Formats: sequence, structure tokens, C-alpha cells
Amino acid sequence: MTDPTTLPGGTDPAALADLARLCSRGDLPALHHQITRTGGCARPIHIRGFRKLVHAPTGAVWHEFSTHDQPGHRLKLACGNRRATRCPACARTYAADTYHLIRAGLVGDTAKGVPGTVRTHPRVFATLTAPSFGPVHNRPDTGACRCGTPHPESDPRLGTPLDPDRYDYAHAVLWNNHAPDLWRRFTVYLRREIATRAGIPRTRLGEHVRVSFGKVAEYQRRGAVHFHAVIRLDGPDGANTTPPPWATLALLDDAIRAAARAAWVPLAATGDHPARVLRWGDQVDVRPIGALATGELTEQAVASYVAKYATKAAETTGMADRRIIERHDLERLELPDHTRRLIETCWDLDPAYPDRRLAHWSHMLGFRGHFSTKSPRYSVTLGALRQVRADYRAAQAHDDLRARLLAAGLPDLDDLPEAETLVLAHWTYAGSGNTPGESLLAASVARERHENRTTAREEMAALLAEEEEASAWL
Repeated sequence: MTDPTTLPGGTDPAALADLARLCSRGDLPALHHQITRTGGCARPIHIRGFRKLVHAPTGAVWHEFSTHDQPGHRLKLACGNRRATRCPACARTYAADTYHLIRAGLVGDTAKGVPGTVRTHPRVFATLTAPSFGPVHNRPDTGACRCGTPHPESDPRLGTPLDPDRYDYAHAVLWNNHAPDLWRRFTVYLRREIATRAGIPRTRLGEHVRVSFGKVAEYQRRGAVHFHAVIRLDGPDGANTTPPPWATLALLDDAIRAAARAAWVPLAATGDHPARVLRWGDQVDVRPIGALATGELTEQAVASYVAKYATKAAETTGMADRRIIERHDLERLELPDHTRRLIETCWDLDPAYPDRRLAHWSHMLGFRGHFSTKSPRYSVTLGALRQVRADYRAAQAHDDLRARLLAAGLPDLDDLPEAETLVLAHWTYAGSGNTPGESLLAASVARERHENRTTAREEMAALLAEEEEASAWL
């Protein structure tokens, strides 16, 4: 069990007093077990209820679990939130799942339905950015910022407009709002550009090659979304088939750049707002990955990078990750001026574009898409990864229950027909969150779990590097 002397949180009197209360209650080991099972979740869901295993022929209750016997008469469940600002522990699990999803599509994993031969397919890491909405403070590779002053990395002025009154805030939030639509059109144009370069009719491209991708959204400091994507060319049946010889890295690179130039989303005029054409920015970066690359961008680095941003939202702009219910709520938030104006613009434009729900997504600076998405055949799904964990825990619970019944002299569950056992359960929502003392315990559990994962990840990375070095030598 966690040593209280190592708990984070300093010497907060309220937290320590609550921890003392929990210790005096007499059920601290059971509470710690619950918190450990949630992985140190910062905002767990509480439920009340029971679960009974009944022998149908006799009506005998062979086993019963009730929250009445649990600490606080409740059971804690992990919230599962992907955002690191809301729950660091659950966000790390989400990031780990995303890492394995992306990596499986790069190096292959038979357990996840992706063969190892996928490493020979053309694969690139592409970055598509937003256009300029006005000059901002930046850190160019050479020289100083346009304002004439060199900015350190931590300077809060980075990403803010040089002249806020001339910055096109309306264009910025409308572009964020339509970015998912622009990405969808980009994928359509990408297939067209590949077909054109291969000399194949667009309607028959699927008979020769399939485009697979996994992407993640990231906020720049100026508050504009841009996308990082792993894009891969497969054979007609996906990762299990080899793409044709003409499907090269050079062709894929050229097609991505052409598709980014060609994709656009029209926006009709409404009220006092003019018609617009939303396009990608001029900065499109395409870099080869792994076995077909020159070594500058490894598969593990790409998977780690994508996983890192899968748990983030608009924090880089100084925005709290909370939905803004009413406009006057802005008065209670301490926000940078640039971020505040982006949010206010969302509310100003909401009546003119009612179907875009700009006010509803103002806390995301207008962006309303999923942060991480993939094409159907890129690799395994997040749902499948979660199901593996759920099945593993269910198998553990089954084995534990089976052992309890055998110890009590009851029949083996595995030998009984399914119709002879009934499971009766009833659960109700009972709240969420942790008390100050529980938060200390949860933070300690999450920190220990993270340290163990980091150590295991470093050892695995070293092992993989040794294997790749040995393979290259052979």
C-alpha cells in the first residue's frame, strides 16, 4: 500500500485532515484497492448497487457483491477521459492505446490484425497547417521576430497577433470549425491525385491501391488547429496485400502536396459576413518514416508524437478545458487576451452560422472534430484495445469467483450449464470525484503507475533497438 509520507500535494491542511479521517474510518486498505483499480483516476464515477450469482434450480444465492460493504457505500470506476487536463491517469491510458494503434499500423502486429510486411509499404508523416490570419509573434529559425524582439520559448506573446485589430478572428474560428470537413475533402482529393499520377481511372483506384491513415489534431499557439497524419499506401485488400510497384514514396509525397493545394471548403455569405473559401496553409510537411526513410524519423518517434497530442486540447493557448455554458461565464475566467477574443468571436458568429454550433464549441476555439481518427483499415481500433482489457479483467473476476465457490464446496462454474446460473444486478449513479484525501491517494497511485510504465517502456525501447541492430547486421 502507498506510504503516506510519499504522497504528493505538499502539506495542504485540508487534504491531510481528510486523509486522517479516511485512516480512522478503518477501511483504508479497501479504499486504496478501489483507487488502484481505477489507475489513480482523478475524477472517478461512483455507483451504488449489487450483483448476485443465483443457482436457478434451487434459488440459492451462491455469491453476492454489494456496495453496502464498500468504503463510503460506493464503488469507484475510472472516468476514461482522454484529456490530460481533466484526468492525467486516464489520459495516459488513452495515450498508450493511441501509441499502440499508430505503431501497429507502422511496424505490424499480428495480434492487432496488421502483418509485419506493412513496414515495406510507402509511409509518410504529413503535417497540414492552417493559413495565415494575420502576422503573429514567432521564433523564426534565423533572425528575430517581426516585432524586432527575439522571444524566449516561454514568452506568452508567442502566437499572439502583432496587431490584434487587424487579425482576422472570424476567419480563424471558422477555419477551426470547418477543419474536419477540409480534412475529409483532402482525403478525397488525395485518392484522385494518386489515381491521376498512376494513370488509373479514379473509380478503379481501389482495385490497385488503398490509402490508410491515422491522424491527430494539435493546436498551435495562435489558436489554429493543424493535423499530423501517418499516411500509408496498401494493396487493394489493405495492409495484408502489397501495393503495386508504381506506389512509391515520391508519388505519395507529390500527391499529398497536390491534394492539400486542391482541397477547399466553400462558405456562403450570410448577413454581414462575406463568402469565404477555406483552404490549407502553404506549409505542408511530408517526411518518410522508418524502413523506407533515411533514419531521421523512426516509427517509434512518430507513434509517440501522435500519442502525445491525442490527450491535449486547447491548453497551449491558455484555455481551460471546460465548456462555456453562457457568455457571461467568460467574466470569471482568467484568459489571455488573444484566446478571449477567439472565444468571443465564436459567440458573435454563432447566430450567423447556427448549424455550426460555434458557441457550443467556443472552449475549443470553434473546433468540433475528434482529436484522433483513423481510416477503417489502418490498424486496430481503440474500442478493440479497450475490449481486450475488459475481457482480461472479466476473466480475472471469473477465476476469482470460481475459486471462491470451489473453496465453499459448491460446483465448478465451468462445469455447469449456462441456464443453471443467473446473474442479478442493479446499479445507480452516485456521484463523481474524490475527496481531498482520496485525491492524494489517487495522485500517488497514478504517479507510481506512470513511473512503472516509463521504466517498462524504456526497457522495451532498448530491446527493440537491439533487435533492429541485430537484424541490420545479419
